Amino acid sequence: MIVHNIGCSIHAPSDGLSEITRRHERLPVIRDVILARPRGFCAGVIRAIETVEQLVAAATRPVYVRHQIVHNADVVGDFERRGVSFIEDLNDVPVGMPLVLSAHGVSRKVRGAALRRRLEVIDATCPLVAKVHREIRAHVRAGRHVLLIGHRGHPEVEGSLGQVAADRITLVDPSDTDFALPTITGPVAYATQTTLDVEQTRALIARLQQVFPEIVGPGLQDICYATTNRQAAVRFLARHCDLVLVVGSANSSNAARLVEVAVNAGVKAQLVDGQPHRWRGAWREARRIGVTAAASAPESAVIACVGALARELGAIRIRSMGEEEAIRFPPPAGLPCPPGP
Repeated sequence: MIVHNIGCSIHAPSDGLSEITRRHERLPVIRDVILARPRGFCAGVIRAIETVEQLVAAATRPVYVRHQIVHNADVVGDFERRGVSFIEDLNDVPVGMPLVLSAHGVSRKVRGAALRRRLEVIDATCPLVAKVHREIRAHVRAGRHVLLIGHRGHPEVEGSLGQVAADRITLVDPSDTDFALPTITGPVAYATQTTLDVEQTRALIARLQQVFPEIVGPGLQDICYATTNRQAAVRFLARHCDLVLVVGSANSSNAARLVEVAVNAGVKAQLVDGQPHRWRGAWREARRIGVTAAASAPESAVIACVGALARELGAIRIRSMGEEEAIRFPPPAGLPCPPGP
């Protein structure tokens, strides 16, 4: 789903921000703070977090998660304080224990190793990432070499690369400006990471189509709806604001892309990763500040950011622009039943 006419609706702030508004509504308005809609958690992130929440609530055995469940320090820190262990090495999980696979997905090698260790795998891979995995495997079965567009080292990309034999897939990193496309004989297909910059990816696909005229692929459809919607909302903010703040963690791909989208649209942008006091110097120079959040960032972090703006600037007027999303994904198989009242 893509939200169109992102600027057509103006909303009152959410409950968590209403108290900030009330404290400042009698003061002279000095700054406008515009909150993007949609922002924050997407359906895949909500599904992954609720998966771990349900396991924690069941409290029958220790909870292990392969990699950070989502790339947000606040979310991961909260779970760690409640006893969840985030691991990279499957040997750190006792034989037979439940293991949650993060929203980013894993390679077939990792999945196979978990099964050989007799771990109870609960797959919280985002369904849109799982769709990319299926496409990659289908292309290779059809005899095509796959060009995967994605950022080197990102766990989603590592999982996608690991769906097929290494000689059947090649990474095309959009951040490699001097990347030379490989020489490939035979049919070619492409797939993409789900959290890429939409416009940058569009240009790269066009380049691939010039070099490989018969290449097949999904267009921009592998870039998830949440990424597309949040980037559209940031482009709207960029047209109306002097500064865009992106709430999210430094290791979040979609947070980094939102900052890039704002900068490419011609506005100053900053990543706010839980320590908003570090960026206050630039705030006073802006008359209108846009605020959004990465798909892995909780609304509580947005509230903290806006609260810091209010304390620093003295008086702010808060508005929301855009439309919310209504997409939800069903939970993964293997979850225990929720505890009764």
